[in-house]
Amino acid sequence: MMRDLGHHAIVAILVLAGVCTTTHAADKLFPAPAGMKLVYSHDFQDRQSDLYQPTDPTAWKLSQQDEQISIALVKRNSDFKPPHRSPLNRNLIQDLKLKSFVMDIRMQSTIPDYPHRDLCLFFGYQDDAHLYYVHFGKRMDDHANQIFIVNDAPRTKISTSTTEGIPWTDEWHQARIERLAESGEIRVYFDDLTKPVMTAKDTTFAEGLVGFGSFDDTGNFDDIRIYVPQP
Repeated sequence: MMRDLGHHAIVAILVLAGVCTTTHAADKLFPAPAGMKLVYSHDFQDRQSDLYQPTDPTAWKLSQQDEQISIALVKRNSDFKPPHRSPLNRNLIQDLKLKSFVMDIRMQSTIPDYPHRDLCLFFGYQDDAHLYYVHFGKRMDDHANQIFIVNDAPRTKISTSTTEGIPWTDEWHQARIERLAESGEIRVYFDDLTKPVMTAKDTTFAEGLVGFGSFDDTGNFDDIRIYVPQP
């Protein structure tokens, strides 16, 4: 017997299958990148979270603000202990391994403001000890507001450029990752597509899972859209 997943979960599944579908959430994000096709779209209005695999399920819940539903990271001290120094809370999209891609997402930091306020995006995820991630940090240093690799060792920055910090507020913000697997180029945007806030170049992991979370803060995530190059 087929389980009733609701309209928006069906949208996500149809997109994964290659069927072109859009939702009202699409208008809130950056314009679709040229030469790319949409392969995943989810806005959580279906109240479904089983498309994702969190490292600590107790750290996540669905949240509602007015009529908007998102997925919320509500726990700073995760039960998940990574094998190497790296973010504690991670939530990955199941069964979606990507090489070159563009990922758009809306994020809202829900922690009181402090110098290391952060949220993170993950990609090239092989396992808990092999992955890339972007740390959107309030202030930049060697361990914050950088692009990192975790390669069976504590996280190491691979950024070739970054900013002095991400201007976090309590409002929603938009982020985009552009990844070109063959060349290793990585470009990261925050609220503005005219200039990346971080760049890097690395070819260690060609393909992997993508997701979202935080090093050790809380936040909300919504309106995920993922594109891959047109064949």
